[in-house]
Amino acid sequence: MTQKQSRIVVVDDDPEMRTLLRRFLSEHGFETRAVEDGKALDREVSRNPADAIVLDLMMPGEDGLAICRRLRAAGDTTPIVMLTARGDPIDRIVGLETGADDYLPKPFEPRELVARLSAVLRRTQSAGPVPFGEEVLAVGPLEINFSKMTVFRDGRPLKLSSREFALLSVLARSRGWPLSRAQLIDRALGRDAVVSDRAIDVQIARLRRAIGDSADDPELIKTIWGIGYVLVKEDA
Repeated sequence: MTQKQSRIVVVDDDPEMRTLLRRFLSEHGFETRAVEDGKALDREVSRNPADAIVLDLMMPGEDGLAICRRLRAAGDTTPIVMLTARGDPIDRIVGLETGADDYLPKPFEPRELVARLSAVLRRTQSAGPVPFGEEVLAVGPLEINFSKMTVFRDGRPLKLSSREFALLSVLARSRGWPLSRAQLIDRALGRDAVVSDRAIDVQIARLRRAIGDSADDPELIKTIWGIGYVLVKEDA
């Protein structure tokens, strides 16, 4: 049971699945609405923004990937948990590249969806411990506000998803120290996250793009071969 009623919007073209998910999530403390497609989602969140979206991948017309891509392109950083009947790991990677925060293949145990949503909401609603009591940290051209979950580069606001901010926060709290992929998964996504090393590499690539770091010769997030990644200090 969650401590507060977070608002969840389920998007699925299957009426039975919408009913089951709405009932189950409501029973577990979420304020839940269920809609059939992207247009209905737009109408729903325009009236009352969601804290998280549960989004089916395989839908006629505008599918889940297209909806996710459209929301992210518009600057919408609402956490998204993607549902799909596909089992190929490449589909998980495509979903994460598009901007989804987590991925759950069908059929799934409803309690696992509750756990994934709770983990995503924890990452969104709290940036975690702030280094040495700081609420704002400057790293090179970046200014990271942990309490407001905002990032500026040279005074210009950047748009990061909740997962991108979680990864950046973990790297910033350990700036100058390399972190393995396993450490990034554990600290940024939680011990219960089922994420491959390849998916973390994809997320780091997306984070680099979000903060304006070069993919070919990054200055801020360096790859430490055989170990993982490090956010360099300003004087590094």
